[in-house]
Amino acid sequence: MAEGKVEYTEDNIRSLDWKEHIRMRPGMYIGKLGDGSSSDDGIYVLVKEVVDNSIDEFVMGNGKKISVKISGDEVQVRDFGRGIPLGKVKDVVSKMNTGGKYDSRAFKKSVGLNGVGTKAVNALSTDFSVESIRDGELKKVSFNRGEVVKDFPLEKSDLDNGTRIIFKPDSEIFKKFKFRDTYLEKMFWNYCYLNRNLTINYNGTKFISKNGLKDLLEANMDGSPLYPIVHLEGEDIEVSFTHSRGYGEDYSSFVNGQHTTQGGTHQSAFREAIAKVIKDFFNKYEPVDIRQGIVAAVSIKVIEPVFESQTKTKLGSTEIEPNGKSVRGFIMDFLKEKLDNFLHKNPDVVQQMEFKIKQSEKERKELTGIRKLARERAKKVSLHNKKLRDCKIHFNDFKNERREETSIFITEGDSASGSITKCRDVKTQAVFSLRGKPLNSFGLSKKVVYENEEFNLIQAALNIEEDMDALRYNKIIVATDADVDGIHIRLLLLTFFLRFFPDLVKKNHVFILQTPLFRVRNKKETRYCYSYEERKDAINSLGKNPEITRFKGLGEISPDEFIHFIGEDIRLEPVLMSKNKSIEDILNFYMGKNTPERQGFIIDNLKVEEDYFVEEN
Repeated sequence: MAEGKVEYTEDNIRSLDWKEHIRMRPGMYIGKLGDGSSSDDGIYVLVKEVVDNSIDEFVMGNGKKISVKISGDEVQVRDFGRGIPLGKVKDVVSKMNTGGKYDSRAFKKSVGLNGVGTKAVNALSTDFSVESIRDGELKKVSFNRGEVVKDFPLEKSDLDNGTRIIFKPDSEIFKKFKFRDTYLEKMFWNYCYLNRNLTINYNGTKFISKNGLKDLLEANMDGSPLYPIVHLEGEDIEVSFTHSRGYGEDYSSFVNGQHTTQGGTHQSAFREAIAKVIKDFFNKYEPVDIRQGIVAAVSIKVIEPVFESQTKTKLGSTEIEPNGKSVRGFIMDFLKEKLDNFLHKNPDVVQQMEFKIKQSEKERKELTGIRKLARERAKKVSLHNKKLRDCKIHFNDFKNERREETSIFITEGDSASGSITKCRDVKTQAVFSLRGKPLNSFGLSKKVVYENEEFNLIQAALNIEEDMDALRYNKIIVATDADVDGIHIRLLLLTFFLRFFPDLVKKNHVFILQTPLFRVRNKKETRYCYSYEERKDAINSLGKNPEITRFKGLGEISPDEFIHFIGEDIRLEPVLMSKNKSIEDILNFYMGKNTPERQGFIIDNLKVEEDYFVEEN
């Protein structure tokens, strides 16, 4: 046998039990782990898997309300459905491929079909308990990382029928995680939009919808629609859409009540069909002009849907049911009938819609010449562009299992980019270095994206000129100093993204890199502190007279140290949209010419941070 050759025998073969496999390969069951800074991080998938079961009860006509309580790292979900059959309470949360949805046709269009969801939550939680109340009896079982801790005997109960699940995600797997209300509230609203008259009570706040996807669009729209929201319904399909004043295309898509954040066959079919029906109605205009500024939502029901992963974020099914009509044909036929009828009956909407399409057409044609010059310039620059240090894997490499890890750091100046470049992961982390402060693009037209060299190069680096599906990096990380100039550059970049590519923010692709303000160390230990409070704790912990260094800029941090801040322990703050204010209002306040109002806000909210250190005896 050759040296170094590994022998392959029966001893190499082993079978993992269900919880071992889930804990060893959590990504197969819940997607990426994350820390809660992204909406598709694992901790939110755990919540969703539990709530999905309660939703299925509601769909079957049992229980009109669901209560969700989250305090710190503990999640509690209580529904008022039929409750799990008492003799199977332990099995349904701890025995793979155990569920009540395999044989019933009524469940064929439910959210979860494979009997995996709650088992994964159980295996990935340090504390997990399930209670079922049925007809005056209660059954409870508690677990630790999938292992039974206590199987409680049946007891009498005067509680309403239903199921309660309480769990704490395992901190060994989900490191330094934090639940964010913004993501949770969006999840709960989506459940309510898709299940009218369902009430979800989350930490005392009630969520309920009367008008389905029409309510979704009204809540999620940035500013006022250009014309009243078009809301169409049929058997197993519901759509709503309008146009906004902004750029891009904004779609929300759902299958069997599941929010398909990455789209899929149904979203592609809807995108194609809506443009075709409107084009055929007017007998002119290009699809790209018809879809510019569109805001839409589509929900369909599919029998035995095929998703591209257990997390169900992208539909792979090409048929509405096995050996049935294609998803594309189903959506196309529906819109050909319903939307065409609507357009013939609503001339006011047609007039406003055509005005928007003509505007988009005019702007596109005006940009044609500028685009050609800009592309030629970008092509020349890309050959010797020292401002972009690219990575090997990209987000649009759809078959690469590491595509979700891809990111691009946008830095201010060469010193910061130099430190990141030297310690980054060359496979998944790219770096783009700004030459100075970007242009304030507030109030400017899209011509500026092509006329301004830096903006054009950023657009080219991200690969988002034509389609968001071609985005090259999952995370766009703004990495600037935590001083006045650095924060100003952040605002200028965010203005650019929100003005011309709002989907980047809406789809949770934009983040701010958090870097330490202080390094506190003694001879044995070094701590990096991101706030004055952390610095105080470090000083108290490390004892007398520790060495304290304040980082004034990213360029002061050596590559040897920077590697700690962009690796596994990276701290990212997601850029999130407020539901209460439109993009236009936000940009007008921060970047517009309302100087007195802005000055008043600064004065009212000014805080003075005193940099001092008191040695404690």
